Amino acid sequence: MFEKITLAAEAATEAATEASSKGDELSIGDAAITAIFGYAVVFFGLIILMAVLYCTGAYFKSKDEKAKKAAEAAKKSEPAAVEPAPAAEQKLAPGSAGHVKLFDVPDKEAAMIMAIVADKMQTPLNELHFISIKEVK
Repeated sequence: MFEKITLAAEAATEAATEASSKGDELSIGDAAITAIFGYAVVFFGLIILMAVLYCTGAYFKSKDEKAKKAAEAAKKSEPAAVEPAPAAEQKLAPGSAGHVKLFDVPDKEAAMIMAIVADKMQTPLNELHFISIKEVK
């Protein structure tokens, strides 16, 4: 029984030796063509990847430009707020504490806020100094 197993193992090794010596040999020309084809496939893949990334970047840049143009058009369509020209010396009202910076708050609402604060503090409005009023969103 062991003789049959050893004969089968010897036959398998002889067959493997013959197959490796005959079929796996590449000539230098075949190896060069295979290598060049492999490099070409890799570079083609890289070029496709670069094109996809370039197109994606161009898409997002155009999207940002459209958003900027829409914002500029919205600003142009809104009526410009008339701001008083700063005079060299503006006289303050008697009892006034200076200028108040308003951020997204209309003058009427700012006046009401200052009046409410003065009332809650039970202090005359001309004794309070407001630096800025900003709407919290």
